[in-house]
Amino acid sequence: MVTKINEPVSVSFSFDSVKKKVSPKGVIWNGRLHPIVKIGLHHTYRKGMNLYHVFSVATPTLFLRLVLDTENLHWKLEEVCDVN
Repeated sequence: MVTKINEPVSVSFSFDSVKKKVSPKGVIWNGRLHPIVKIGLHHTYRKGMNLYHVFSVATPTLFLRLVLDTENLHWKLEEVCDVN
C-alpha cells in the first residue's frame, strides 16, 4: 500500500561528471539509514520557475519516491510503500 509522506529527508548521492547524472545512494528517514539498491524512474517537472527531480527508488524493504527541489537543494520523501 502506498502511503503519502511529504517529509523532508536527508539524501546522500553521487554525481557522475562524465554521464552528467545524479544518483541517490541512501536516505535517512525517521533516524534510520535506508540504503538505495535500485533506481527506477527519474523525471523532472517545473512548478513556476522551480525545477524538481523525482526519483523512484528501492531499498531492501521499501519503495520510495524522492523529490529534489533544485532551487534550495532540499529533498522530500513524498511516498513510501513496503516491498512485500
